[in-house]
Amino acid sequence: MGSLYSEHRTWMHAVPAAVKLILLGVLGTFLFLTQSTTTLFLSAAACCGMFLSLGRACLAARKLIVSLVVAGLLVVALHTLLGQAMLGVVSATRLLSAALLGISLTLTTRSNDLLHVFEQLLLPLQRLGIRTDRLALQLALMLRFTEHFFVQWKRLDDAHRVRTGKPGGVRILAPLTIQMLVCARRVADTLDVRLGD
Repeated sequence: MGSLYSEHRTWMHAVPAAVKLILLGVLGTFLFLTQSTTTLFLSAAACCGMFLSLGRACLAARKLIVSLVVAGLLVVALHTLLGQAMLGVVSATRLLSAALLGISLTLTTRSNDLLHVFEQLLLPLQRLGIRTDRLALQLALMLRFTEHFFVQWKRLDDAHRVRTGKPGGVRILAPLTIQMLVCARRVADTLDVRLGD
């Protein structure tokens, strides 16, 4: 499967995956608990600064960032139509900040490192008879398929743009869905063979 992970080394690559996941959880929770607009705007500025500090590694996610900005503008527009413009701005700010944190994690953390962290976090559940290795694998696959979705979307959109000179838009949804289903079936068959039971 395709990956957004950047081989271009940045300062964030050196931060352990466990630390990044903990910070993502804590900061993401904070973003949705705080009601202070000033704090949210400062947090968004800090998240943007952190993301831009990754330099060339950011290029792998440029299409995703454009989609994120468009989604934020749509949220603001919808709330403005409902007479709640400030609520729209706050919601878009939360969305932008949380997404930039997640994208930064994805760009600078290998899937194997995330899987190892999940296995360690879930280890206490083994006492309850839960197969934590399988659960960790499911979480890692969920993250990889989310990432793979955006990689495939970018590839199909680029291919459509080369052929027609226009962005793919909704026209690439059908081939994107088919590719994701084929990929999911291939991964499922591989896991079935390797895991046996």
